[in-house]
Amino acid sequence: MALVIAQPDKKPKVILPPVTPSKGLSPAEVSAIAQQVIANVEKVIVGKHEQVVMAVAVLMAEGHLLIEDVPGVAKTMLARALALSAGATFKRIQCTPDLQPEDVLGEARLDATTGRTEFYFGPLFSQFVLVDEINRASPRTQSALLEAMGESSVTAGNVTYRLQKPFMVIATQNPVEQEGTFFLPEAQKDRFLIRMSLGYPLLADEKQMMERFQLQHPIETLQPITTPDNITKCQQAVREIKVSSDLNDAILKIVRATREHPALLLGASPRASLGLFRAAQAMAAIEGKDCVSMEHIQSLAQKVLAHRLIVSRDEKFKNAKVADVVNEALRTLAAP
Repeated sequence: MALVIAQPDKKPKVILPPVTPSKGLSPAEVSAIAQQVIANVEKVIVGKHEQVVMAVAVLMAEGHLLIEDVPGVAKTMLARALALSAGATFKRIQCTPDLQPEDVLGEARLDATTGRTEFYFGPLFSQFVLVDEINRASPRTQSALLEAMGESSVTAGNVTYRLQKPFMVIATQNPVEQEGTFFLPEAQKDRFLIRMSLGYPLLADEKQMMERFQLQHPIETLQPITTPDNITKCQQAVREIKVSSDLNDAILKIVRATREHPALLLGASPRASLGLFRAAQAMAAIEGKDCVSMEHIQSLAQKVLAHRLIVSRDEKFKNAKVADVVNEALRTLAAP
């Protein structure tokens, strides 16, 4: 009698559909999110539409913002309103001469209960970080921000920690009061994509502010209108905005003109070229356009380049201004 061995039933093969990568946001979608953020921030910041748009452009370009202005013109409120609108985490660092790097980055501490050394994260481990009066911190503490701003990471000992995206540093400094301050080193200023000021409001805008503040501060009722994930998607979409070869040449021509200008000791760096490139992409996306125009580059050149330039110490250039140098660089675009 033959022995028959029963064969187990073969399970049907499951065929899964191919995984298609998620489609990125279109310029129109990026523009819609950006306009919502701008409108939300303007519930707090009155009469400063251009500056609010510029701050959102820095965010979309994955950059950092330096606000240089006198006290009381809503520098801190702009940073808080931007973070709240994006639904992101926010920390404020008040700079003083005795502020230490570990006060910003965090430090390893011994836990008495477990006997283990653990790293305690400092305020820099946040998605939006306001560094208030950055020029009051010592150069050693200022330099602690360099890695985070350049690489979106923090190294402590032998461990490197990646910072959560989106990550944006908004630093402020008072250009009038210089007692007890430390000038920002060039490497630090070069990390900021844009420098801008807010200025005093118009009379009608200041009156509107007073009326809004009568019962409570508008920041207390401000609600998120998007998510950090959506902001990250917007940043990825900005990278897809087209920049023609001719416009790349125009950016390089402007930057090279600053390097060759006789009134300057230091011209714009390659990081400045990339910054102007990315800022123009962000501004085009905010406007819902799929490509950069010459107008975007011309309108952003001052804000991206001026703070990176150093005037020569030569006596004959003592009255030279970096704004005039950038304007001269822009005029080279008309030259053959």
